[in-house]
Amino acid sequence: MIKNEVLEYNVDQDGVAIISINMVNAPTNLFSFPFIKTYLEIAQKAVEDEQVKGLIITSGHRDFMAGADLRMLLSPPEDKQAFLDDILLMHQQFRNLETCGKPFVAAINGTALGGGYELALTCHKRFALNNPKLKIGLPEVQLGLFPGGGGTQRLTRLIGIAPALTNILQARQFRPAAALEENYVDALYDTNEELLAAAKTWILENPKVAQAWDQRGHKVPGGGLMSKNGVQTMAGAIGNLRKKTHGNYPGAQYAMAAIHDGIELPIDRALEIEARYFVGAVYSPEAKNMIRTGFFFMNEAKKGKARPKDQAFYPVKKIGILGAGMMGAGIAYVSAKRGMDVVLKDISIEGAEKGKAYSQKILAKQQSKGRLNAEQVQATLDKIKTTVEASDLEGCDLVIEAVFENQALKAKVTAETEAVLAENKIYASNTSTIPITLLAQASKRPENFIGIHFFSPVDKMPLVEIIVGEKTSDYAIAAAVDYVTQIGKVPIVVNDSRGFFTSRVFGVYTGEGALLLEEGVPPVMIDNIAKRVGMPVGPLAVTDEVALSLCLHVMDAAGEDKWSDAEKRIYAVYAKMVRELGREGKKVGKGFYDYPENAKKHMWKGLEELFPSNVDYLDGETVGKRLLHRMALESYRCLDESVLRTTKDGDLGSLLGFGFPPYTGGVFAYIDYVGLDKFIVECDDFANRFGARFAVPDSLRQRAKDGKTFY
Repeated sequence: MIKNEVLEYNVDQDGVAIISINMVNAPTNLFSFPFIKTYLEIAQKAVEDEQVKGLIITSGHRDFMAGADLRMLLSPPEDKQAFLDDILLMHQQFRNLETCGKPFVAAINGTALGGGYELALTCHKRFALNNPKLKIGLPEVQLGLFPGGGGTQRLTRLIGIAPALTNILQARQFRPAAALEENYVDALYDTNEELLAAAKTWILENPKVAQAWDQRGHKVPGGGLMSKNGVQTMAGAIGNLRKKTHGNYPGAQYAMAAIHDGIELPIDRALEIEARYFVGAVYSPEAKNMIRTGFFFMNEAKKGKARPKDQAFYPVKKIGILGAGMMGAGIAYVSAKRGMDVVLKDISIEGAEKGKAYSQKILAKQQSKGRLNAEQVQATLDKIKTTVEASDLEGCDLVIEAVFENQALKAKVTAETEAVLAENKIYASNTSTIPITLLAQASKRPENFIGIHFFSPVDKMPLVEIIVGEKTSDYAIAAAVDYVTQIGKVPIVVNDSRGFFTSRVFGVYTGEGALLLEEGVPPVMIDNIAKRVGMPVGPLAVTDEVALSLCLHVMDAAGEDKWSDAEKRIYAVYAKMVRELGREGKKVGKGFYDYPENAKKHMWKGLEELFPSNVDYLDGETVGKRLLHRMALESYRCLDESVLRTTKDGDLGSLLGFGFPPYTGGVFAYIDYVGLDKFIVECDDFANRFGARFAVPDSLRQRAKDGKTFY
């Protein structure tokens, strides 16, 4: 028996060895060089031991292996060649194991992702526990990387070019039943005992084995690269990847190149090719950005790092929601799903019931897919009580107001609710623009008044922006963060201002789109370039989604006396569209786009007459930079004004709140990505050419003089 901080090794009386991965000093098993070194040494000893007939690889942790140790990949060694040499040695040693003749079986008894599943691929069989919570897959592309532990070569040889490309490039993860269908695993078992017994039986019945790709005459399922199917698949995949990523994600491009260049070669040579591409991905700034924000900042936020440290945990067992529209209904659903008792109040019982029906619709869809049974659906629905009576809010730990964006209405429901809410409980507003300090004036307990800003649709959008008013206490902040983490969302905490952080910066994105249109940039060019630089939706299209009429309402609420010259021009564009032409946006079927029934939306042809286009007015690079630089600069102003408390909140909030391009790592990482000196020079140029909104704050210039970066 061998037992250390990484794994346990035993050989039973029948000569079957078990390596149980159990990293006792880590929250989960991770694929790292220290683990790989230990694993390979012990596995090689087992191979050389004549008493050992085969090996079972399983886990003593909750996960089989959650993936690579991203701390190592965030800060790789300065010596790229040494890093490459380590990877090549790893491949050679894994190849020694899989060609040794002794059977290896991966008994996957927990989630196996990334390097964890690549470890399983080095085994001759993969059996898995039939647990619906377990996930199997290669999601590395979503962090700017790709499967660099042999995954591109082994998976493609196992399941074929088309499915391997699709699954790797889309970072797909499968539950056990789907993993079996996809041939990621060979069999499923209901208990861990059955899983291990099956692995042992297979080993004893198959004393001499070889991987499929090491057998004479092996062919890639579905055809090789030069087959008709292979040529069509690769050509289509290259086009689709370019269309979706616009060249912004080198990890995905490297993954495709590794499969393309390696699949026709002997696997040892193919693994060398994969390793060289993997080093390119690891050292790319995009991977660093995506790992830092998309993994580390995200996990810190999910764990509630933003909460004040000296406050006790605030459990929310009963929650009241005022307003059963789309936002209120969504908040009710996510709260009830996490086991909270929900009181959903509206001005009419019909309105409240309509809000509850939103949950019923989502739950029914999940039931139809086999994710829930009828009892689970009903149990969640039973958690939601509909009412028109404020008295039913008595006993709530938290009340969230989600009524129409009108200060007088919000003040009315605040007073009505506080009359029945215990003094030590929290009252929150879901406002997206009105300052919390202003709304808290209607409260008798402003220290317990806070903003909890959800995004629509609530059930799908992970971010929640918590807004701190002038008198909001640490107690209320901790309670809000605790509630958000209890419902499985990602909180960021910001200080008060009109529009806070996300709405404020989102507004400059849509506004810059309107200014580009007014200046003569063709509308199709505006939205297409926005997507080319990585935004999920163009500024004109997303303005239609939120409604031009709402944009006008928000600007009216701010007050004309506070508008800049650029904002006056933006207002004129929106007013012309809405008040002169009735084009309010998607909700009425016409805005910047037309929305015909049973047909795809298309840009409204009348825009050409309203805002004559000059295709040569601006080049595409300038259009793209205006959009991204404008958002990054406004985000810096939020930091400078202490609206944002940390750059981490800004980066995470920008990715999750308004879709800032993930490859940049967020608004502040983007400034580093461009280079601070270059960013300032380009903003100065834009300020001279396009207006004062691109003026660089003195504090940012000082940061550049001091040679500081954000990360």
